Amino acid sequence: MNAVVTGAAGFIGSHLSEALYQAGHQVLGIDCFTDYYETSDKHRNIEALGGMDNFSLSTADLRSAELEPLLDGADVVFHQAGQPGVRASWSAGFADYVTHNILATQRLLEAARNVHCARFVFASSSSVYGDAVAYPSAETDLPRPCSPYGMTKLAAEHLCSLYAANFGLSTVSLRYFSVFGPRQRPDMAVRRLIDAAIQGEPFPLYGTGEQVRDFTFVRDVVAANLLAGTSDVPPGTVVNIASCTSTSLAGLVRLVRELAERPVATEHAPAQAGDPDRSGGAIETARRALGWAPEVSLRDGLIEQLDWSRQAVRPPHPPTPSGVKPQHPALG
Repeated sequence: MNAVVTGAAGFIGSHLSEALYQAGHQVLGIDCFTDYYETSDKHRNIEALGGMDNFSLSTADLRSAELEPLLDGADVVFHQAGQPGVRASWSAGFADYVTHNILATQRLLEAARNVHCARFVFASSSSVYGDAVAYPSAETDLPRPCSPYGMTKLAAEHLCSLYAANFGLSTVSLRYFSVFGPRQRPDMAVRRLIDAAIQGEPFPLYGTGEQVRDFTFVRDVVAANLLAGTSDVPPGTVVNIASCTSTSLAGLVRLVRELAERPVATEHAPAQAGDPDRSGGAIETARRALGWAPEVSLRDGLIEQLDWSRQAVRPPHPPTPSGVKPQHPALG
């Protein structure tokens, strides 16, 4: 397989690139190394791939670069790139979300169509559900995003469906639910909580702490992508990728305290705009269409991420995205 992975130096993209490389596929990674968080973290993410014969890296910006030459000959495009995070998507930050999540996706879809790419796998988000009408949420439920970030992810999903319906481009959109694991972004809740435990610093707990999430381990998400790249599914397919477990933020704090064997102080503050009270995904479609099911429990995944965090060398305070005030960790 000739694969293109956008956002290849990011959290999920780097794991996916490694898995494709290890399976013997030819991989072109694309990453323009935006400064949402420290680019040094991203360079470390792909250190293991440096100099490998079947991996190459382009620093093209999907919003402006000529994309057809990059995609020419690709069997599958795994579109992981995008502007992440809910809280930074409000106000002046919105423009970056429109260009990175909507414009870039449309340009990539157009290029994939023109070079006759066999499959286009898009990294969507559970944020499209927002304050969902039912739990666990099914792909047939009406999306109700409650943040600009979620809205841009839903718009990109619709673009995938439009290119499937009008041009026959075989697209699969994977709705990720709160992905965690080694290399997680420094603004995300699990990483900040683990760092707080290791470094003896307080963890900011916004809202009641009873917000419920469906935490999904990164290796399971990679497995879902690999299946989505090759499974026989109709163009325009949308699939939840979730762990089918419900854990409150307060419960997550208790579990990390137990596993780290360290106290974690919490600092309480008001809830933040755009964070739904609950998210959780039904995975019957993933089982049926992809033959996928999660394999890593929250406990086992946290142990693996704790081990990674203890070995990683990072500054005491995780860097804040450029131009964004420190606030509530991203729950995903």
